[in-house]
Amino acid sequence: MRIEYAQCIQPVYLPREDMNALGVKYRRIPVMSIGRDIYCDTRLILQKLEEKFPSGALGASQPDQKAIEKLLESWTIDGGIFVRASQAIPAEMPLLNDPRFVKDREDYTGRSWDKENIKAMRPEALTHIRDAFVFLETGLLADGRQWVLKTEKPSLADIEAVWPFHWLLGLRGALAPSVISKEKFPKVYAWIDRFSKAVSTAKLAAPEPTTLKGAEAVEYVMQANFSEPEGDVDASDPLGLKKGQDVESWPIDSGFRHHDRGLLVSLTSSEVVLASQSKVRGKEIRIHHPRWNYRTRVVSAGEAKL
Repeated sequence: MRIEYAQCIQPVYLPREDMNALGVKYRRIPVMSIGRDIYCDTRLILQKLEEKFPSGALGASQPDQKAIEKLLESWTIDGGIFVRASQAIPAEMPLLNDPRFVKDREDYTGRSWDKENIKAMRPEALTHIRDAFVFLETGLLADGRQWVLKTEKPSLADIEAVWPFHWLLGLRGALAPSVISKEKFPKVYAWIDRFSKAVSTAKLAAPEPTTLKGAEAVEYVMQANFSEPEGDVDASDPLGLKKGQDVESWPIDSGFRHHDRGLLVSLTSSEVVLASQSKVRGKEIRIHHPRWNYRTRVVSAGEAKL
């Protein structure tokens, strides 16, 4: 897309003081700020980039291709591919010697990250990941296509499908060669390699991002305006919420102990927007969450209720 942007690199684990300063409780990264609108969850971030920068959009235009794109998004995230990929990490990974990292990931996933538990989960995880490689090798990529939708260059469908496998191949020791290898899955490995090269080429052509330190990034956000109108609340939504109600929203698959809270600004079938006060100048920000695998409910008298 060749979009000019600034970045603020965050710590591997909590606390993330820059997020705290903005008033965002969401604990996953990345997040995207366009003005004082803060977009959480990569799925929503990709959607917003596609909408706001249509000249560089990577998404499919045909209904059948859009359906494949959406199914691949669901397959890698909701279908358990990423969960199994995270369970395939080797127990020898240096970060697992850091108790702060281990505690952070246990809070994030809700399961033990003890080394013995990780070793015990790996065989089952690799079994599922191998099955995913088989699906790609003998199904999606079986006819020798270069890209998922037979496009001339990678599309959003490739991004939705490739990222957990791309991550695993870059994680030393994650994939056991006796189970998953270039020799066993040549088409998948070639596809991942093409994707890596395409990303490298795109980076060379893209503007160099400006790197900001935490305080600079927070100030940059707080000086900006909102990037989109506040919207409305769908009166037909099953939750029956009303504009201006005090609500909280959080993901229910991972990072579920960290809830964002604010006044309900907008509610559609795909997005919930909360108005919250930052800790900097007391200015309002708007926190955007997707609806899928997120929960939103009213907060009353300091306690949430169903």
